[in-house]
Amino acid sequence: MASLPPRSIWMDQYYYVFGFTFLVFLILIITCSELSMLLCYFHLCSEDYHWWWRSFLTSGSTALYVFGYSFIWFQKLEPSSMFITYLLYFGYMFMVSFVLFLVTGTVGFASCLWFTKKIFGSIKVD
Repeated sequence: MASLPPRSIWMDQYYYVFGFTFLVFLILIITCSELSMLLCYFHLCSEDYHWWWRSFLTSGSTALYVFGYSFIWFQKLEPSSMFITYLLYFGYMFMVSFVLFLVTGTVGFASCLWFTKKIFGSIKVD
C-alpha cells in the first residue's frame, strides 16, 4: 500500500481572503480612530471636557451595527425552528459583538487620549 504524499491544509492553493479581511480590519481601526478624534475635537471646541467615556462609546458603537446586521443575516440562513439554534447563533453573535465593542472602543479611546495630549501639549504658556 503506497502512502500518499503530504499535502498542505489548503491543498497548495493561495487564499487571499485572510489578507482582505486584515485590510478591512485596518480600515475599520483607522476609521474608528479618526471618527473618535474628530468628535472629540468638536466636543472640546464646545468646551465639553467629558470626552473619556464618549470616545469609547463612539467608536464602540460599531458593534451595535454588527449585532443588528446579524438579525438580517439570520433571516437569510433559513434556520430550523429549534430554540437552541437561536440561542447558539445570537449567543455567539453577542460575544463577537461584545469583543468588537471592546476592541473598537479601546482604539477610539486610545486615539482620543493621544490626540488630546498632543493638542494640549502644543499650547505655549508664558
